[in-house]
Amino acid sequence: MNEIIKIMLRTTFFYFFIVLLYRIMGKREIGQLGIIDLIVSILIAELVAISIENMNDSIWITITPLCLLVFLELLLAFISIKSRTFRTFFGGKSSLIICNGKVNYQEMVKQRYSMDDLLLSLRQKSIKNIEDVEYAFLEPNGKLSIFKYNFFRIKSDYPMPLIVDGELQKKALEHIRKSKYWLVKELSKKSLNIEDVFYAFYKGQKIFLIRKNER
Repeated sequence: MNEIIKIMLRTTFFYFFIVLLYRIMGKREIGQLGIIDLIVSILIAELVAISIENMNDSIWITITPLCLLVFLELLLAFISIKSRTFRTFFGGKSSLIICNGKVNYQEMVKQRYSMDDLLLSLRQKSIKNIEDVEYAFLEPNGKLSIFKYNFFRIKSDYPMPLIVDGELQKKALEHIRKSKYWLVKELSKKSLNIEDVFYAFYKGQKIFLIRKNER
């Protein structure tokens, strides 16, 4: 009976302790977790399960690694904000799956995203035909972001990100059929280099940008 009470108390403690840890990490739902977040979540679950099973071990044997995991999570989150290369390596980046109602099969194969997965995601958004979708992006968390055509099916220019955190986005340039030389020339008109730009996107035959000193 005493052992059952200890298990109940330890379980209750870790329940509220994990809630506190996730509040600190700022996580809202599993669907928004990246690779690092998912690994941390699995390790937290395993450590707590071991602690509940091994009642003779001190509770600090579990609390210490849990606190270390939260510290590493916050540290890596800070680094990912500062470094796009780090963020892309661990978190991945979006992939254009549908463009102007046409499926990008080459990108689907690259991302190992099947036609069944695509059709399932469209059905979940109550979309019957692929032709009704103007743009669809496969996000790093596995979700499909869908942009339908407007009522009159008039094509709209999607804001293609050309520069993010001072780094050139080559695929975006290829999509709009422009070259790096063209972009450098356009920026030179504003007395800017690629490294001077925090964010730039192309829409409606124009470049919109935010300088690094304007952040």
